[in-house]
Amino acid sequence: MDSEAKLNKYVGQFGRYQICNLLLLSLVGISCGFMAGDYIFTGSSLPHRCAIPECEDSEADFMPDWLSNAIPITKNGFDECLRYPSARNHSVNSEAFNESCPTGLFDTSRTVPCESYVYGRNNSVVFEFDLPCQEWLRALPGTLNSLGGMVVLPLAGYVSDHFGRRASIVIFSLNSAALGLLRAFSVNYATYVALQFLQVALGGGGFSAAYILATEMVGPKFRVPTSAFMSTSFALGQTIMGLIAMSVYDWRKLTMVLYAPMFVLVTYRFIIPESHRWLRSKNKHKEANETIQRAARINGRDIRDKSMNNLLFELNEKRSDPIVNKKTLKEEPLLKQIVRSPIMLRRCLTTPVWWACTTFVYYGLSINSVRLSGNMYHNYVLTAGAEVPGYWLAVLLLQRLGRRSTLLAGYVTCAACCACVALLPAPWAAPRLAVYLVGKCSIALVFTSLYLATSELYPTRHRHSLLGWSSMVGRVGSVLAPLTPPLARYSAPLPALLFAAAALLCAALVLTQPETKGAKLPDTIEEAERIGRD
Repeated sequence: MDSEAKLNKYVGQFGRYQICNLLLLSLVGISCGFMAGDYIFTGSSLPHRCAIPECEDSEADFMPDWLSNAIPITKNGFDECLRYPSARNHSVNSEAFNESCPTGLFDTSRTVPCESYVYGRNNSVVFEFDLPCQEWLRALPGTLNSLGGMVVLPLAGYVSDHFGRRASIVIFSLNSAALGLLRAFSVNYATYVALQFLQVALGGGGFSAAYILATEMVGPKFRVPTSAFMSTSFALGQTIMGLIAMSVYDWRKLTMVLYAPMFVLVTYRFIIPESHRWLRSKNKHKEANETIQRAARINGRDIRDKSMNNLLFELNEKRSDPIVNKKTLKEEPLLKQIVRSPIMLRRCLTTPVWWACTTFVYYGLSINSVRLSGNMYHNYVLTAGAEVPGYWLAVLLLQRLGRRSTLLAGYVTCAACCACVALLPAPWAAPRLAVYLVGKCSIALVFTSLYLATSELYPTRHRHSLLGWSSMVGRVGSVLAPLTPPLARYSAPLPALLFAAAALLCAALVLTQPETKGAKLPDTIEEAERIGRD
């Protein structure tokens, strides 16, 4: 029995120690779920139309009976940014407000842009900072949110791999809470979008650190359920945010309600234990031994047993094995090690493509899912909730089929569903909706499996950095996803067909990597290279 198997035997793969810490780590996932989509509500598009000073005063009704006389009608209602110009000079008097607004007041043969606006709601930055009919500007927070994610991931990998998983959680949670709370006091739109970017760029690394710490705490048998649990916590955060947004109307108050409680996560510095794997990879044997003994004690194992002492000695000896020259590894740059290894180089080029295509499909389907419900809050809650079955379906498939087969099945199913959505006629609403939800469930299954499959392909010493590299490139997909809805103006099936093509590309690339089911997590580059060979 090797030292890894002995560790799982004497400490326990999944017990009270793991359960308590996973529950605490799930709060990190929930809080990161807030940050992933709060701009959907705080910067949401508002119903608006041109103000018609010829017929209304400052306290205008949003949908008066005479509206079609002054504003062009479109297939989706009335035009939000254009109106008919006045046909002749018309002086407004007190009687005008008690009369209907006749068509004769306007020249219906042409249109002009609005000079001022009337809003149907006033609970987002669009109203406060006067951003109607500027969709590209209103969508900027979503783009900057994704760009911030690209910046934070390599930073999070560096902090986590050099200072520890626990330190990473505390640092990024503190940044997210402080910058999120500061954003609630934005004085203009430039400040709002700048803080949106900084909050993610400096505070968005908490989830990846919590995810890696969770998977390093449990034994191989429980890595898959742990992965699904952490992904579920993220989806639960999005669902809770949607429910909170239903009750907290004002965007400033909503932002404060979401981020003020996150300061509690700073206390994790004293509550959450550090990963014993990370401690051992940094040759911190004393701290690693204390963590292992604490885990065994909480799980009800006899830490005074001679077998436990032998295990600790064996683990420390393994980390001092002369075959693995740690001094060389410490001094040699990671990039040089990867370039020198064809296996690791191919792996480091493949996993980022997985992530880029997956995020493109995942966020693209979310952005194009507005037809699931007419109410934006209900729609967001349902969309987030639809991911949960995919996460737990992954638990069943990953344990039975393995990582490669699960990813392959998820990508192919998603591609087929996207193709069907593109080909089915628009009037077939129910079948298209059913297929759409299956596709969303499939890509959610892939997303949670991707975290696990990627992390198992890389060694402990550089796991977070390389996972961060893959996820950083993956953010390209989330940046491109918001550009897909306008493509439907040229060809309605085009977005869905692009999603199908991206999923099929990933399915082909899955076949180039080894199966990691049941394999020991590699601690070094050499062990990672041997995956699939032993």
